Amino acid sequence: MFLLLLFLAFISGVCSMTTEEIYVRAGDLVMLQCGECTYDGTVVLWKLETGQKTQLYSNMSASEQQRLGLVLYQDDLVILSASLNHQGNYTCVPLRNSRCQMAFRITVYSESSREVEFGNRYNQTCYKNQTCELNCPEENLPCSTAWELLGITWHKENGAVSDDFFPNVDVEKSGVYICTRSFLYSGQTYNASFTVVLDVQTGKPLTNLGIYSPKNGKVFEVELGKTAEITCTALIDSSDGSLFWLRNDEFVEKNDTLRYFYNDTISKNASLDDVIWMSATLVFREVLEEDLSAEFRCKLESAELTHFISVTLDKTAGSSFVILTACVACIVVVMAVIVATYVKFKIDVTLFLRGKLGSSGYQSNTSDERSYDAFLMCYKSVTDGGLSEEDRKCLATTLEDEFGYSICLYDRDVSPGQAIAEAVLDCIEQSRAVVLVPSFPDPEPGSAVLSAIHTSLVERKTRLIFINTEQTAASRSGSFPEALQLLSKAGNSVTWKGRPPSTSFWKQLRYHLPAPQQTPKMQLLSQEC
Repeated sequence: MFLLLLFLAFISGVCSMTTEEIYVRAGDLVMLQCGECTYDGTVVLWKLETGQKTQLYSNMSASEQQRLGLVLYQDDLVILSASLNHQGNYTCVPLRNSRCQMAFRITVYSESSREVEFGNRYNQTCYKNQTCELNCPEENLPCSTAWELLGITWHKENGAVSDDFFPNVDVEKSGVYICTRSFLYSGQTYNASFTVVLDVQTGKPLTNLGIYSPKNGKVFEVELGKTAEITCTALIDSSDGSLFWLRNDEFVEKNDTLRYFYNDTISKNASLDDVIWMSATLVFREVLEEDLSAEFRCKLESAELTHFISVTLDKTAGSSFVILTACVACIVVVMAVIVATYVKFKIDVTLFLRGKLGSSGYQSNTSDERSYDAFLMCYKSVTDGGLSEEDRKCLATTLEDEFGYSICLYDRDVSPGQAIAEAVLDCIEQSRAVVLVPSFPDPEPGSAVLSAIHTSLVERKTRLIFINTEQTAASRSGSFPEALQLLSKAGNSVTWKGRPPSTSFWKQLRYHLPAPQQTPKMQLLSQEC
């Protein structure tokens, strides 16, 4: 390490250096680049000189770089989040050419410091009633693909969000704008901010000659075997200029019988005098694989200037990807429609499937060797709105005769002399569901037995269906016995609205009941009930 410092001290006096002044806002990302973006593998040594000590950044471990908030990548030194600790003079020395060392002076400023008035500010001029696009500077930013640009945001000096394009700019748009470039690196987001001072003038705009589009280095996505066009536009102030295309330094011809060629057009600019718009369109009749590895350059030559840009081609995912995406979208839409239809008509769908599968052994598959499909058990209604004896007979008869359910009735199927609680539990044990029917007055076995057996019902996870009337449903809260309130929370409910029961009542009751273990005797409801 000592010899390395002596080496740096020695070579620092070999040739004079121009120090590049860099102003960076506290907390922002900044990159010091020792040479061009094209890295040739040369080992680069960095050092930072402060008032107290000299720190050498060379071959540091990843943990040491993380501790200092730095990233040494190829010939770049990247400060992830600038602070006063990073302020000072930096020098870099490529070991293959020690005479080409570079020097930087970093000044870290805050919003309230005076450096913000003259450092890191960029001027831009636009003209009234013309289009104006704010340009976010790209100085001292990572050029490696390891740093992914997430986007650029703009806001005014007062913090308000701003657009970066004004189709018809006015003088009132003059002012200070701040752009923030966000980069993704190793799963973390880092920002670099620049201040742009926009001056909207009322005079005649100056003519910026040269190629306007496409941007240098742009990649155009194409599909192999298909046609493609790339248009290059330029502005010149005389008609003796030429705009043409080259492929790997070879001229592209204007012969439209070839697989690829170009054609050009010339037009006057309506808003600017004495200037001419030129365009040259590169046309591919069929894009081949070999085109993807070629470099295409649009070149402008005139008496005033020579200018060119380079573009490349890249293969798109192709139509198969579009078709696959469309198929997936169709499947998702169909599934959504099916789910929505089922949710809306799930009762009708369930009953329909039960009816269709009944003839193919559905009932035998669902049988659990119990004697009854349901046990109709009465509880005392807290109002006089319970089911009468005729209503209860109608309920039991319809379920048995018309829908094929095997129903257990206390007053019909329980042997005389058996203890009430024991008899009720036997009925529950032999039934696949329990239907609780509100009655007035309280019939056998009575609501009192529910208080004794409700624990057994909950422990056995018995399927419970409550039949309410409109009166009992309105008065349930606070007036039901505690046992009934607990059971009502564990079961489903169906509302009885009087005789004859509606089709909706029967559908909901059959939906909550298990499928009958025998085929229904009738498919249409009788009107006698």
